[in-house]
Amino acid sequence: MSLTGTPAAGASLSAARRTRDLTEATDGRVVDVLIVGLGATGAGAALDAAARGLDVVAVDAHDLAFGTSRWSSKLIHGGLRYLASAQFDVAHESAVERGVLMERTAPHLVRAQPFVLPLTGLVSRGQAALAWAGFRAGDALRLSARTARATLPAPRRLSPVETRHLAPALRPAELRGGLLSWDGRLTDDARLVTALARTAAARGARVLTRVRALELSGSGARVRDELTGEEGEIRARAVINASGVWAGDLVEGIRVRPSRGTHLVLRSQDIGPLPAGLHIPIPGETNRFVLVLPQDDGRVYVGLTDEPLDGPVPDVPEVPETDIGFLLDVLGSVLDVPVRRSDVVGAFAGLRPLLDTTPTGQPGAASRTADISRRHAVLTSPDGVVSVVGGKLTTYRRMAEDAVNAVVDARGLSAGSSPTATLPLVGAAAPRTLAALRAPRRLVQRYGTEAPAVHALADRDPRLGEPVVPGHAVTGAELLWALRHEGALDEADLLDRRTRIGLVPADRAEALKAVRGLVGEALGTGS
Repeated sequence: MSLTGTPAAGASLSAARRTRDLTEATDGRVVDVLIVGLGATGAGAALDAAARGLDVVAVDAHDLAFGTSRWSSKLIHGGLRYLASAQFDVAHESAVERGVLMERTAPHLVRAQPFVLPLTGLVSRGQAALAWAGFRAGDALRLSARTARATLPAPRRLSPVETRHLAPALRPAELRGGLLSWDGRLTDDARLVTALARTAAARGARVLTRVRALELSGSGARVRDELTGEEGEIRARAVINASGVWAGDLVEGIRVRPSRGTHLVLRSQDIGPLPAGLHIPIPGETNRFVLVLPQDDGRVYVGLTDEPLDGPVPDVPEVPETDIGFLLDVLGSVLDVPVRRSDVVGAFAGLRPLLDTTPTGQPGAASRTADISRRHAVLTSPDGVVSVVGGKLTTYRRMAEDAVNAVVDARGLSAGSSPTATLPLVGAAAPRTLAALRAPRRLVQRYGTEAPAVHALADRDPRLGEPVVPGHAVTGAELLWALRHEGALDEADLLDRRTRIGLVPADRAEALKAVRGLVGEALGTGS
């Protein structure tokens, strides 16, 4: 199968490029910056450093977006939550970064999402007034961040009829209306990371998955190719540890307190049509909500929890039944027909890499992970490794910029200021340009200006235009594109990161045989 259309120049990640780049990275040369971790922050740091003209190698023991970055709510938050806890700097930073993504760097991946907060008998008039004041404050944040009104509409009050129109599944009894607000929504968090990595690659960065850092120092790392078992050394003038919840495994003295955020996956037919998402207040909490998030693939996510994780950090967190029960209970408090446990077709949990600033031996300064600040921190170890921890998906760009600033200053690297606030990611274009593309709207929202090239693959081979799983929109063309241009190396990369078929185990099992055949055929024919 040959490709039709071309990707962005130099942005293709493939098995062949990985081999070449890994050979160069371990040949004894000294690169400017080594970055460990290819979630949003690590991929963002790779782009930031490469865009400043630095020679960059970025590695991950697994895949792009393997960890926390693929387990989010897929939202780009404007920082409203942080106003309630007086974290005004974090709130403003979040609003600014939301605007950057929606209007400049990734308008194809991030768009406005409406949310309804139903005013039921469980929400007092005082609570409703407080929520309305919060939404108005959130709109003021939008204004302070200079995000256009056309990008994010104003919040407003809803009548009971309007509320039911936007959320027909709500129980009509005791429903006295609702509050409508808007925020940013990602098509897919893992696709954002893929776009970051490919944009970095287009700027010359060597982006290497399946390369594990065994030992880290301020002058490089001993690494192992997880595909072959061969070990080598990557030498660097500066090193950034962006490994998230695993940051403390590579650098002594960093204490991360992981917080588990669980989401349920439902089929849309089991909850009914949802033109808008839902904010459901959690009983007994003043500033926490369960979110109901309709997706474009016929699924609905319901989340999320905020629970501390004790013990070793797993590669893939398990979802406990207590989290599932909690989310179903809150969801059932507002729905006309409650969702049953048997309706939950999948679940996933991400681990927030919260920085533990509690003095050793003095637990309790922040007894709940929900109370720990979402500020990020850039820390330098005695031997010069710069670690970036904390923060959240929305502010990945600022975190990456701060980390690169730290190594540039500490190591005296020749580099200018960060250009990433105005640097479009692969596929990005103005809304008018995106609307004029000759490709299905779903593909445009995932691939942007590359959507016609992805769509054209099926013209050469009609089999590639067929859905991989009945009832799910992902086609063979998207999988082939991922293998040839997005760094996917096996079935798990395709099912669990480049697409989200794998979020539903039954869908994953049904797709696996077809995907294995495509992987063997595509990789066997070369690039």
